[in-house]
Amino acid sequence: MLLRTAAALALMTTTAMAQQTDIAIGMVLEPPNLDPTAGAAAAIDEVVYANVFEGLTRFGPDGSIQPGLAESWDVSEDGTVWTFHLREGVTFHDGTSMDADDVVFSLGRARAEDSVNAQKALFEGIETVEAVDPQTVRITLGAPNGNLGFNLAWGDAVIVAPESAETNATDPVGTGPFRFANWVQGDRVELTRYDDYWGEAPALESAVFRFISDPNAAFSAMMAGDIDAFPNFPAPETLSSFAADPRFTVIVGSTEGETILAINNAVVTDPRIREAIARAVDRQEIIDGAMFGYGTPIGSHFAPHNPDYVDLTGRAPHDPDRARALLEEAGASDLKLRLALPPPSYARRGGEIVASQLREVGIETEVTNLEWAQWLEQVFKGKDFDLTIVSHTEPMDINIYARPDYYFQYDNPEFQALMENAETATDPAERSALLQQAQEMIADDHVNAFLFQLAKTGVADARLEGLWENAPTQANDLSEVRWTE
Repeated sequence: MLLRTAAALALMTTTAMAQQTDIAIGMVLEPPNLDPTAGAAAAIDEVVYANVFEGLTRFGPDGSIQPGLAESWDVSEDGTVWTFHLREGVTFHDGTSMDADDVVFSLGRARAEDSVNAQKALFEGIETVEAVDPQTVRITLGAPNGNLGFNLAWGDAVIVAPESAETNATDPVGTGPFRFANWVQGDRVELTRYDDYWGEAPALESAVFRFISDPNAAFSAMMAGDIDAFPNFPAPETLSSFAADPRFTVIVGSTEGETILAINNAVVTDPRIREAIARAVDRQEIIDGAMFGYGTPIGSHFAPHNPDYVDLTGRAPHDPDRARALLEEAGASDLKLRLALPPPSYARRGGEIVASQLREVGIETEVTNLEWAQWLEQVFKGKDFDLTIVSHTEPMDINIYARPDYYFQYDNPEFQALMENAETATDPAERSALLQQAQEMIADDHVNAFLFQLAKTGVADARLEGLWENAPTQANDLSEVRWTE
């Protein structure tokens, strides 16, 4: 009798575990707002991309471009007219229908003169967006752009409703499988399953994103079971402990995150000084010291897993003697620069190492630790910095170097023309060659000191499946996540 009761209890426990439908996700940074069309912070997309908001197209977990709110599309022979066919029966979370007029509104808003979209350049080639009928949208381009499907997959291009667009920052209303429930600022964002979702219902009924910036607190929360998964775990030095514990799975993949020592080119105008900074840096020492060996050295702003990648780490290898000579040649032997560091551990830990390496060649740094909102306001928007360390996690974003008003203020008309040609190239081989040339140009100009490609190091409860291994965009897509056992 006792044995039978014990077996029954064990079966009930297993069944209960298999039926779990909630999840707690850990994140290092809290988003400044929840509108991906009105903010540059990666943390926004980490909460809402593919969960709350959707675009005409979307990134799959392998980086492929997949149908989103558009179930299919046609492209004219000359490549300038794209016709998107929208899914039937799509509604926003407030119950209103999503149709072609919402697409016209969303793309018009994103590319408007007064747009606050952080990636407004994605929409620059669009001449008109028209609603052919409620389920059909025609986008006409000024020149062919085979990359439009890619551009429209970004979080910055999601479709929003005119009725709720102005309040999406604090009360987001999208079309995704989860709807916004609550935001306790400084602590968590809560989502619940949207029962009228147009697609397959997710297995999860609710999700909470908890913000834990301290690596020690993140470790404790995972070990205590307060967090079920931490897709971008901030304490890589503890991953071996999780790997040895059968309760957990360690997930190591790649990201789109080019981690750079960004240089304000409007302040450090002499390319010899920028080259000296690049040669002062020992990439592997930073990877080992700040990331505990997780990361791939890079020599330009391009992901090593991309087929068009060129290994340019040899263009500015670690060479303190050459760095000192360049500084002397430029008359900058007693240089002092401000180094502004945002909260992520790769920046704070990496910043200490970079400051030491720069000091070794005669560059003193005034280090300032900034909270994320401060960094966005002062560095990204205000351009009030000399040096900073940040990971650019947007997919294939080398085109930011063609924007003179971008925060590191690189203004090279030759590069801008090169990227314009790459944007309009329809031949894959031609486009590949142009992208490789672009990588070489910014490496030779030493626009920034390129450090490493950020690895995606995550920890999760071993019973979870469906979490992304890699990060083709900054997202925690929960649509396929489920508990097993």
